[in-house]
Amino acid sequence: MNETGELRIRLDLAYDGTAFSGWATQPGLRTVQGVLEEGLATVLRVPVRLTVAGRTDAGVHARGQVAHVDVPGHAWRALPGRSDRAPGEALVTRLAGVLPADVVVGRAGPAPEGFDVRFSAVWRRYAYRIDDGVAPDPLVRSWTLRHRRRLDVEAMDRAGAALVGTHDFLAFCKPREGATTIRTLQRLEVVREQGVVVVHVRADAFCHSMVRSLVGALLAVGEGRRAESWPGQVLAAVRRDSGVAVAPPQGLVLEEVGYPQDSELAQRARDARALRAL
Repeated sequence: MNETGELRIRLDLAYDGTAFSGWATQPGLRTVQGVLEEGLATVLRVPVRLTVAGRTDAGVHARGQVAHVDVPGHAWRALPGRSDRAPGEALVTRLAGVLPADVVVGRAGPAPEGFDVRFSAVWRRYAYRIDDGVAPDPLVRSWTLRHRRRLDVEAMDRAGAALVGTHDFLAFCKPREGATTIRTLQRLEVVREQGVVVVHVRADAFCHSMVRSLVGALLAVGEGRRAESWPGQVLAAVRRDSGVAVAPPQGLVLEEVGYPQDSELAQRARDARALRAL
């Protein structure tokens, strides 16, 4: 509990991003943050503001998203009412009654000391799924990109492996003023799983549109329109390249966010706030 009597609560959640205009609240638009904050305010009876580990764009999904919210101690303790449930369990149950079906909070509880959902994270893991088969599965169409040309998965994987490491990913990002585009890409692997092409991507953090731009570049390689060396050449140029298409959002899923041991959370948050340099 902090000096104002508030508790920091960690929320683990999932959502189908199809009908959302992304994570972040926007006037007049349906967003994950907006829907969640409204549901939390209804249950807690106090206004709240969420912070998230990874802000997703319109149409992007998540099943391993993490958020934190600072809640007044009295509101947290009041959640179970007359039941013998823990406050976190009561919050999950009560949110299930007010949230729409396309967003689910699976777990809630007090965060460890020093926890910051965004800056304490050491990695985010995404998967991008592409169905390049002759007969696509209609049951997964909302979270899998339908691609009409057969892809060379091995060539895509080799091209992606050359991008792993700490680099300035300006060529694959939409830069924001005052923010760095230096990131450590820990894994970029392309495999075929049960007939579907899956691009597995993990990094300490991602800049805007980075994953979808990486996938767009790999798609050009997989189709044979670009050489395997091309994504590496684009990266080395350290400038936006009009040849890099941003892949559509529906194939992208935030799968998991990783954190260090509790004793290292505060230090990790301090380190992550520092401006990165190569």
